[in-house]
Amino acid sequence: MRWIFSLLLFFCTMPLFAKAEVTPGVEVFFEEKHDQDLVGKRIGIVTNHTGIDRHLRPTIQLFLDHPDLQIVALFSPEHGIDGQAYAEETVENGKWAHLPVYSLHGETRRPTQAMLKEIDVLIYDIQCVGARAYTYPSTLFYAMEEAAKRGIEVIVLDRPNPINGETIDGPMLEEKWRSFIGYINVPYCHGMTIGELAQFFNKEYNISCKLKIVPMKGWKRSMSFRDTGLSWMPPSPYIPEEDTPFFYPTTGPLGQLKILNIGVGYTLPFKIAGAPWINAKKYAEALNAQNLPGVYFVPFYFKPFYGLYKGESCQGVLIRITDHLLYRPLSVQYLLIGMLKSLYPKELAMRLAKSGDKDPFHKANGTEAILRILMEEKYPAWKLINFQSKEREEFRAKRKQYLLPQYS
Repeated sequence: MRWIFSLLLFFCTMPLFAKAEVTPGVEVFFEEKHDQDLVGKRIGIVTNHTGIDRHLRPTIQLFLDHPDLQIVALFSPEHGIDGQAYAEETVENGKWAHLPVYSLHGETRRPTQAMLKEIDVLIYDIQCVGARAYTYPSTLFYAMEEAAKRGIEVIVLDRPNPINGETIDGPMLEEKWRSFIGYINVPYCHGMTIGELAQFFNKEYNISCKLKIVPMKGWKRSMSFRDTGLSWMPPSPYIPEEDTPFFYPTTGPLGQLKILNIGVGYTLPFKIAGAPWINAKKYAEALNAQNLPGVYFVPFYFKPFYGLYKGESCQGVLIRITDHLLYRPLSVQYLLIGMLKSLYPKELAMRLAKSGDKDPFHKANGTEAILRILMEEKYPAWKLINFQSKEREEFRAKRKQYLLPQYS
């Protein structure tokens, strides 16, 4: 009887652990023989360490091992071809085996005429984080623009949006705050894959390059990265885990104000928010009382190893996601900072006055309105959360034409 119970327990719990088998675009590219179209053409690849297949084989090696494909150059984004460079660190040109590696985060962030002169096709394969304020989509945008000028085809090997393909949250991007860290007018969380974004760029910004998207197999819009069955490769040093992309847009912009430690400098980057002047229990209770869907705030105590408040005892909250499809990263951010205003108005005003340049915060959010509402409103949380709700719905309708039907 014991073995029957064990068998029943196995089958009852199996769905809890089962994961889909998503095939990334790079594998589909070879499985469906797209490589045959490139025989005799000179190929450049924009990629880094996140370009891997299900078996952790690098995209670069898959192409190099193909006997009929001619790879002539590689292009690396922020953090370098191997991902070890820090945020905003200049990356130099280098070599991968016999190939030149041109940095798109060094002297130039656009492929130059000299870099592209021997290239017929440019392939892009990088795992992104699903947020507007990240340089990888900007690198793709620049590459598409430069390729269009020279009649070079661009092929995007699609990868999952690690948050999911449904969550849309946060402000749109005002032209004034357009920068390399946020280049396109979409909500901070846009719910699109990099392939879908490429289609959006190509038409909405009149790039008009010859563009081909190789979709994934098995990915659905409701999936977070954890649902895919794929191995997470950190796209940058502070995005170490497969769920970190949920938290990067939650506290990343907030960290630009330099009033809270957001776990950068501790073991939980972007997953906590705290400071020496906060009461953890009081803060958590106030946040949870707002009943924001998909999230729960746990009182948390920590001492940063480096960065803001290094070596000081801090109190704050650990952010727990209770439903990833209901969780709204920017809404959580605005609740975090809005409740600080409600609980500690004098302390917050003093800290903001001393925090220095606010432009990085405006660039990250894409607008000055967030800080203005925070400063002007006595209880700003829900006004911040509802900011530009109409514009988000308009975007949701517009983006439908760029969504790949395979993912529905």
